[in-house]
Amino acid sequence: MSESLSGVELVQLVQRVFQPREGESAMAILTDLPDAEVPDRPQWRARRELAAAWTAELRREREALGLEVELFGYRNVRRNNADLPERAWAATRTQLPESAEDLDTEMGLRLSDVFSAFPILIAVTELSATAPLKLAAKTYGFRAATMPGFSPAMVPALRLDYTEIDRRVRLLKELLDEARGARLVFAAGGETYELTLDLRHRSAHASGGLLPEPGTAGNLPSGEAYIVPYEGEIEGDRTTTAGILPVELEGEVVLYRIEQNRAVAIVTEGPVSRREAEHLATEPAYGNLAELGLGVLSEFGIEPTGEVLLDEKLGLHVAFGRSDHFGGQVGADDFSRPEAVVHQDRVYIRHLQPGVVVTLADLQMEDGSTVRLMRDGAYVLDFSK
Repeated sequence: MSESLSGVELVQLVQRVFQPREGESAMAILTDLPDAEVPDRPQWRARRELAAAWTAELRREREALGLEVELFGYRNVRRNNADLPERAWAATRTQLPESAEDLDTEMGLRLSDVFSAFPILIAVTELSATAPLKLAAKTYGFRAATMPGFSPAMVPALRLDYTEIDRRVRLLKELLDEARGARLVFAAGGETYELTLDLRHRSAHASGGLLPEPGTAGNLPSGEAYIVPYEGEIEGDRTTTAGILPVELEGEVVLYRIEQNRAVAIVTEGPVSRREAEHLATEPAYGNLAELGLGVLSEFGIEPTGEVLLDEKLGLHVAFGRSDHFGGQVGADDFSRPEAVVHQDRVYIRHLQPGVVVTLADLQMEDGSTVRLMRDGAYVLDFSK
C-alpha cells in the first residue's frame, strides 16, 4: 500500500474529518521550524516537505475541495504542548525557510489572526501543538487536526473507517464518564504493581478522527477515548489516585510512587531513575497524572511506528504533566518556564515498553459493578454492543 496520499485522497480526508460547512472558504496547514536551540533532523525536514506537498496537492484540487489552502510556519516552541508563539509566517507559494533564524521578522502575522481567518487547521509539526490548539479552538471557533511526529508510515491509519473507530471510541467515553475509578495492574521484572485512578468529577473525551464541530481540536490519526484523573481541586474532597506506576524508559523500568494523583518519588535505582527523580524535584507539575487514554487502532491491524502520535492510539496510555487542555487543573503557569511545559504520554504496548505489561485494566462504576477492559495487554471489552 502506498505511503503517500493522492490529491483525491487528501480531499476525501479533509471532507471526512472536518465536514466543511457552507460559507467556509479557507483552511491552513501549520508547521514548526527548527532554530539554533532546537536543530533540524531528517524526519522533521521530511515532515515540513510533506506539509508543503499536501498544500500543493490540495491547491490543485481546489475545485473539488472548495477551500483555499495556505501554508504557515512558526518558530518551534522547544517542548511538546508548550504555548505557541505570537507570530507565524505565510509560505511563499509553498516554500518556507529551512530555519526560523531565516524568517523575516517584519513579515510575520499574528497567529491569532490566522486562527480568526481559517476555520480549518491541520498542524503537521515536530513538537505537539495539541494542548495550545485545543485551548485556542475554544476561543476562536476553528477546528484543528494535530499531527505531531507524523510520518509516511502512518498513512495507512488515515485510510481507516473512522465512522466505526468513532463508534468504538464513544463507547469507551461513555464508560469512562460513568466510572468512579480505574484499577490498573502491571507486570514488570517478575513483580506486579497496582495503580488506582480516581475518575470522579470528570468528563471523558472521544477522539475518533472526526472533527465536524467548531471549537474542537484533536490528533490525526486518531482513535482513543481519554480522561483526566481527578486532581483534588475541590476543597475537602481529596483525590484517591495512588499506587505504583512502572514505565520502561531506555530499557530501564522506572517505578513512580503516586500519591494524590502526583508522582512524588522514584523508588528504583539507575541512571534513568535518577534523571526522572531530578525532573520531579525541579518540575513538580511534571508529576501530575494528566490522562488515562484508551486507544483502539490495534483492533484495526495498525502496527506501531515508534511515534507517540500513532502508537498511543493502539492501546492504553498514561500521561504526566499538563492537563488543562483536557479539562484538568494543571497548565503552563504551573511549570517553572514555558520551555518546561510538557504533556508526556507513556504508552503500554510491547513495541515501546517490552518489559511492562498491563495484565489487568478495569473500570469501577458508580453502581458498584466492574467493567473488564483489558487482560494481558489486549481488550476483552465487547465492542460489538
